[in-house]
Amino acid sequence: MTYGNLGLTECHHGPPMQNIYLVYDAQCPACDHYCRLVRIRASVGELVLVDAREAGPLMDEITAAGLDIDQGMVLKLDQRLYYGADAIHMLALLGSPSGVLNRLNRRLFGSRHLSRLLYPLLRACRNLLLKALRKTRINNLRRPGRARF
Repeated sequence: MTYGNLGLTECHHGPPMQNIYLVYDAQCPACDHYCRLVRIRASVGELVLVDAREAGPLMDEITAAGLDIDQGMVLKLDQRLYYGADAIHMLALLGSPSGVLNRLNRRLFGSRHLSRLLYPLLRACRNLLLKALRKTRINNLRRPGRARF
């Protein structure tokens, strides 16, 4: 059951849990794989994956905030937007302790400093991959001349 616009879903074993939204480019194979494997602790809420290529109120909010989705994923938690390195850092802090990827994610990105060092490298690899795959940019900020990677 959904509770209006509060972003809460009913939990059968306790109080309502919030939805946590992860907005990313689903056409990026590396991003898609990572986002589908990452898990958050059940006590935190439910992770909802959102394809940034699909129009909607969340993408409108991201654009209004001036965040270039081609340069970083966005995590929405408690009505706050976390962008790029901050998003991956928050995912690590919220992460479930189960699974190799989640433990590695927490070890690498649990540190804000390390997240900020590694995220630009990950973004550069993503951009090269999308260029090789001949994908178009999302270009949510409508910048001229930014159609392709």
